[in-house]
Amino acid sequence: MSFMKVMLGSASVFAITATAVFAEPAIVYDLGGKFDKSFNEAASHGAAKWKKETGGNFREIEMSSEAQRGQALRRLAEKGNNPIVMTGFAFASSLEKVAPDFPNTKFVIIDMVVNQPNVRSVVFKEQEGSYLMGVAAAKASKSGTVGFIGGMDIPLIRKFACGYVQGVKATAPNDTVIQNMTGTTPAAWNDPVKGAELTKAQISQGADVIYAAAGGTGVGVLQTAADEGVYSIGVDSNQNYLHPGSVLTSMMKRVDVAVYNAFTEGADLKTGFNVLGLANGGIDYALDDNNKGIFTADIKAAVDDAKAKIISGEIKVHDYMSDNSCPVE
Repeated sequence: MSFMKVMLGSASVFAITATAVFAEPAIVYDLGGKFDKSFNEAASHGAAKWKKETGGNFREIEMSSEAQRGQALRRLAEKGNNPIVMTGFAFASSLEKVAPDFPNTKFVIIDMVVNQPNVRSVVFKEQEGSYLMGVAAAKASKSGTVGFIGGMDIPLIRKFACGYVQGVKATAPNDTVIQNMTGTTPAAWNDPVKGAELTKAQISQGADVIYAAAGGTGVGVLQTAADEGVYSIGVDSNQNYLHPGSVLTSMMKRVDVAVYNAFTEGADLKTGFNVLGLANGGIDYALDDNNKGIFTADIKAAVDDAKAKIISGEIKVHDYMSDNSCPVE
């Protein structure tokens, strides 16, 4: 087996023709894996949609260590894949080194800005979707205490938390929001056991709705919330199906849209800064058969009202990344 697990978007192997390789886009998933039921999996859905609609092939790489980031990007660029999409801020330093060596290859990084002429930087207004989750949590809570469990303690996840708190406090000013981060290393994205422990601790403090923004760790949060009879809120992908009747809703960060758009534009994609939020469909909430019984008309009305006001500019949601502070905490 090679130094990393490589999966092809078709049954083809590396020994395909040079012409075919040059026509193929590629994606590298962050640690936590393609099937994390969250961030990476959302990205994979975008690639799969592109393949289904076009009949085209693409290459995928799942890493097993931090050291493989630069190796993966360089390997794909040398093979002629174009564009190359990577999921996660942690690719930034590797991309800064690799991109200048392949000026004719287009790269797309999600959740970070890399200022290179052949790079598209895609960022999301996660604070907007998290505000809606705060509104929903406050409306659904009976105890007046709700929770937030983040993955790795970084400004991006604090951005989720701050928007959530702002939404809670705008809806129920006297409610309490308990916050915990899973850890300070990338392992925090894939620790469902720790997620379960933090969930139990928050429930013991009275939390009856818990929002997880923690990648694969969130699976443990949602499972424990279901076991303990409280509501959870999913993130990135629509996670309502994991525990029907227990997951109140999911904050959908449309990473799939970012990947699909990049693959569709191909080697001609426009580089630069790309922002996705509520107004352009990059952020939303999930309502389906799995949660329609608990996402009441009252909750939906409040969330839809907040959504409209954020889009119109009437509600300003604070962006933690702008000054690393959260004025509502």
